[in-house]
Amino acid sequence: MNASPTQDERTWGMIAHLSAFALFIFPAGGNIIGPLIVWLARRDTSAFVDAEAKEALNFNITVTLAWIVCGILTFALIGIPLGVVVFLGWLVLTIVAAVKTTEGLGYRYPFSLRLVK
Repeated sequence: MNASPTQDERTWGMIAHLSAFALFIFPAGGNIIGPLIVWLARRDTSAFVDAEAKEALNFNITVTLAWIVCGILTFALIGIPLGVVVFLGWLVLTIVAAVKTTEGLGYRYPFSLRLVK
């Protein structure tokens, strides 16, 4: 990763993380589609953007899997409260990642499966 990303790279890194909020427009996978589009479009132009977009993509895949588990656990009456916790964690961590990336710092989510390498 570039030691000092340019302003353009920091902006695209931030967009990679915040594009997960496409979930509010496209509830069926918008949180995955947004980072995926940024990663596919910008991965060859910057190592910083490539790393941040992959990080956002992996995190949002992990969160989607967690929401599926919460949906299944709804029958055990723990799915809804657990889903709320997952949602709030997703919201906060996505914003933190965007802020850190804007500052030019690479961000790694604390809980994320590394599926896209």
